[in-house]
Amino acid sequence: MTELDEAIRLIERARGPGELFGSANGDAARRYRRLARLTHPDVARGARAGEAARAFTRLTALWSEHRRGPTPGTIVTRRRTYAVGRRFATGDIATLHEVRHGDPATVALLKLPRDPSCNDLMQREATALAQLVKDGNRRFQPYAPRLIETFRHRDHATGTVRCGNVTELAAGFHSLAEVRAAYPDGLDPRDGAWMWRRLLVALGYAHRAGVIHGAVLPEHVLIHPRDHGLVLVDWCVSVPGCYASTDPSGLVPAVVRRYRDGVHYPPEVLARERARPATDIFMATRYMTSLLAADHPRPLRMFARGCTLPAARRRPSDAWRLLGELDELLGRLYGPRRFRPFGMPA
Repeated sequence: MTELDEAIRLIERARGPGELFGSANGDAARRYRRLARLTHPDVARGARAGEAARAFTRLTALWSEHRRGPTPGTIVTRRRTYAVGRRFATGDIATLHEVRHGDPATVALLKLPRDPSCNDLMQREATALAQLVKDGNRRFQPYAPRLIETFRHRDHATGTVRCGNVTELAAGFHSLAEVRAAYPDGLDPRDGAWMWRRLLVALGYAHRAGVIHGAVLPEHVLIHPRDHGLVLVDWCVSVPGCYASTDPSGLVPAVVRRYRDGVHYPPEVLARERARPATDIFMATRYMTSLLAADHPRPLRMFARGCTLPAARRRPSDAWRLLGELDELLGRLYGPRRFRPFGMPA
């Protein structure tokens, strides 16, 4: 079998970009260039020129899909028709687009993985969000996205099947990563306090419903500056309690590569050990304290140290109880709670 024969076979049999290019961007580009060089119509001649041209066309479509995710158009499911609009964000494993549905039109977010090998993570997110609604306290539902629909979508050009999730759009929110960039010298602890408190509420809500988030990272925590709201997003690597029968390991299934620095993730995640509520508390504390100005009070540093101990069993595991302890500490430091306006630079 020649190199051209092998290239055509690989392209024709690939069920999606992930099978052809893998997930590493550098390796993916090298694979694409090699296959394109072999099947390009200007190069592939002779008896198999027609097959090579068709393979090259499919290769180009798969590469475009790998790079950009879904393109604007219409997606029809059994329940709704979605008009896919502009790209809203690009996450670690998925691309998010604004979509419109219904009459009058409602704007929501469509999340589709770039690689179909991540379909299981989309399903995990849908399961977690459904469990929060089923088993969580209704009062705290705004602290997580509302799942509108989950479905399987087949790309007409490539035949790739992806699992998609549609959730409500959280308008006017900014991630903690954006807050950090806007305040490089750190936040006044009195501003960080309301974010920290609301994050503990979100975790308390999830943990009481039997769900561990597993990735409390800056891009996944959204705050509303004016209203002091908070939404915890991206539940793709969560550990829903209802998975106990099918996946009793309790492991966080994946980690974000750029945060594998031993700072953001607790030791049990990197060591592939069971996640627990203390896992989320570690991550939340680690980033919230990094948001504060370097001269924040020593009692806050000591409070955070107890929440980020290496041994998970020695850390606090009840976010609600921890919230009460944080409130007591803030009261001693700053007196009774009062609303402090907070803004993000234009």
